[in-house]
Amino acid sequence: MIYQPAEDSYLLAKNLEKYLKDKPKSISILDIGTGSGIQAKTCKNFGFKNILTSDLNQEAVSHLKALGFKAVKSDLFSNINKKQKFDLIIFNPPYLPEHRYDKQKDTTGGKKGYETILKFLTQAKQHLTKDGAILLLFSSLSHPDIIKTHAKTLGYKLKLLDKKKIPHEELFVWEFSF
Repeated sequence: MIYQPAEDSYLLAKNLEKYLKDKPKSISILDIGTGSGIQAKTCKNFGFKNILTSDLNQEAVSHLKALGFKAVKSDLFSNINKKQKFDLIIFNPPYLPEHRYDKQKDTTGGKKGYETILKFLTQAKQHLTKDGAILLLFSSLSHPDIIKTHAKTLGYKLKLLDKKKIPHEELFVWEFSF
């Protein structure tokens, strides 16, 4: 099953649109954990062509290929060329803490909710161009202070782009850069 867009996807897409406004159409983009491809489609709709999508779900990869995107099956960066760098990496990760009723890979980011995000930020460093940026969404349930502290120890600069209260949590879109 492919992760379908929800409040988090739409919030990230809205901020992605703002971010892309002044960017050259030639930038290289990685939409990691693409799911339905909403972020990749947003980039394509703005005229960007150098887009790679990835997901650990083969159904999502096949779906994105059918839509004409370059797509690779990958668990985070496991199947992304180690030398490949991107000007923009977009990630709407699984960010919820494991729950006895929900242990799905598309929503659960680990026992505490932030484990996948920490692993992503560590791996993303080697795939980001010098002036590149990451747009990352996570929740108040993901222990944001742990994520931000980890990012700072890796040398990232952080900028809060947006937030939205929804029932039981608050969603955040952050920009990470060097």
